[in-house]
Amino acid sequence: MKKKMFVNGKFCKDPKLATAKDFFFSGLDIARNTSNPLGSVVTPANVAQIPGLNTLGISLARVDYAPYGFVTSNPDNRLITKVLNPGDVFVFPVGLIHFQFNVGKTKAVAIAALSSQNPWCDYNRECSLWIHSTYSI
Repeated sequence: MKKKMFVNGKFCKDPKLATAKDFFFSGLDIARNTSNPLGSVVTPANVAQIPGLNTLGISLARVDYAPYGFVTSNPDNRLITKVLNPGDVFVFPVGLIHFQFNVGKTKAVAIAALSSQNPWCDYNRECSLWIHSTYSI
């Protein structure tokens, strides 16, 4: 009996059976509803949406922020601040507890490049936090 090998919880697909669908995701251009207590929402483009990311250790996400919306973690941590403008990049080291806050009076969006094929969100103290990731905003 032949068994398929699991890698990071996903089957390795026979490369001969791969199609364009395995490497494509559409939807990061669509603004999402931020009407929630945090005023933010994350749209992932990870191995669940793009099977071709399996074993590559990367993924993307779109983060939509309402005016004054945020994605936060433990508020008792040391604070480093930087206001970002369109085209700016800010990197969070892997595992560093961090947050983002839209200081503007209009909606904002960030595209995050993550160093995991399936990053996860830890709800610490009823707040959201992406870990095992590197963000490019």
